[in-house]
Amino acid sequence: MYIKPTNLVYNNLIKRIIFRKSATRTFTNKSIIYNQIGSTTKMHIKDINKPTKNVKAHYEYLVIGGGSGGVASSRRAASYGAKTLLIEGKAMGGTCVNVGCVPKKVMWYASDLATRITHANEYGLYQNVEPKLTKENLTFNWEYFKEKRDAYVKRLNGIYERNLTKEGVDYVFGWARFNKDGQVEVTKSDTGDVDIYTADKILIATGGKPIYPTNIPGYELGTDSDGFFQMKTQPKKVVVVGAGYIGVELAGVFNGLGSETHLVIRGETLLRKFDDIIQNTITDYYVSEGIDIHKKSQVSKVEKNGDGGKLTITLNDGTVISEVDDIIWTIGRRSLLGIGLENVGVKLNEKEQIVVDEYQRTNVSNIYSLGDVVGKVELTPVAIATGRKLANRLFGPSIYKDQKQDFTNVPSAVFSHPEAGSIGLTEKQAIEKYGKANVKVYTSKFTAMYYAMLEHKSPTSYKLVCTGPEEKVVGLHLVGDNSAEILQGFGVAIKMGATKEDFDSCVAIHPTSAEEIVTLR
Repeated sequence: MYIKPTNLVYNNLIKRIIFRKSATRTFTNKSIIYNQIGSTTKMHIKDINKPTKNVKAHYEYLVIGGGSGGVASSRRAASYGAKTLLIEGKAMGGTCVNVGCVPKKVMWYASDLATRITHANEYGLYQNVEPKLTKENLTFNWEYFKEKRDAYVKRLNGIYERNLTKEGVDYVFGWARFNKDGQVEVTKSDTGDVDIYTADKILIATGGKPIYPTNIPGYELGTDSDGFFQMKTQPKKVVVVGAGYIGVELAGVFNGLGSETHLVIRGETLLRKFDDIIQNTITDYYVSEGIDIHKKSQVSKVEKNGDGGKLTITLNDGTVISEVDDIIWTIGRRSLLGIGLENVGVKLNEKEQIVVDEYQRTNVSNIYSLGDVVGKVELTPVAIATGRKLANRLFGPSIYKDQKQDFTNVPSAVFSHPEAGSIGLTEKQAIEKYGKANVKVYTSKFTAMYYAMLEHKSPTSYKLVCTGPEEKVVGLHLVGDNSAEILQGFGVAIKMGATKEDFDSCVAIHPTSAEEIVTLR
């Protein structure tokens, strides 16, 4: 005789297992849950195809978004003993680990190495080997490297998950949304079932997503920076649209690996948010390196050529770029929302970013937000630091009750070819803030010693921006090899309020490029 299980039986089972340490992982497969009830129940429930809403669970801290900020904040909260749940829709680590900083830097290394190994002959290496290795005959196995890179990212996903477990954070893979009762509904990524959660405090750290120019005919034939990491083969000819750091970095990677690279930009220079010394140096060098930069241009339409798969790109000035394998839109990012904020009344600004105060508080008393979804300073280390400080304040000892993130003098790097780094105010920003008479600028442009043995040269340019009679350093802008590594150390000095005299009093390390920064005259 078959007895249909009641909802009470099923729900009581869920209640017993939901708070187990591994519940969110061990019991994601329905068949495992049903086995606890009995084989006849298992056969009955398997016939139900529509998603089920399971009983809700309550947490002290619920974090929506498993990116850098969300993971850091949830781990820190759990370390204080807070019962914490982290919800992530795709893979742990967010944009940075999966389709951002990490795989991007790996691709940059490959591209940088491709350039450097062609220098070997001029340093006396492989002199008797024919044909000599040049940029023209260099080959790159994109398929092999993609598989290796993706495996590395997969290992990092696992490390993130294990670290969460070590700290005592429960996590679920699914898409979160506030329902009309103010609860968090999570549609599980694997089963489609819906779980309902409540929490004392909720953090929204959903990050951002790339923008597509939906007003351009044929825009859907292109991809974005996320899609770059899905490319199975290397394009022989590629068009990158956008002058920001993402477009500049991808264009540099393609060019270094031998693809014919076109860069379409609306202005005259790349990296327009950075100091002029970075804009001009990188733009001029990219042109000299063979990247075809279409200045003061915009794409007017994208067309596919028959069944061949090639694209034709038409610009607003009539220029036609034909036989293109891929076009990549890097024209900006927007907050990743669509999570039912209207149901809880969280306020957004005109850019559809979540509005928070200096303590990451939204207008809703128990809801907080940080990272790219807020749009303050969209950098991974900033999200991590902000997330930890928020957890310190909410769940840590009283010494942290007023702790908040300082968003001034944040160092950042652009992994272009060569690298660029920046901290503080640009020269123009300093003049606007302090007045031209109160700003003094020191610059140096030279060729690094590495290139002394080479016919082909790469530029190095440094600028120090100072203000006031004490010449406090308010900005440092670098272009050249190892700029990111150099900037990290100098960033500490500038954060501490160093003056030009402090820089001058530091004995130079010779021979290095960085010694120029402490010997500027």
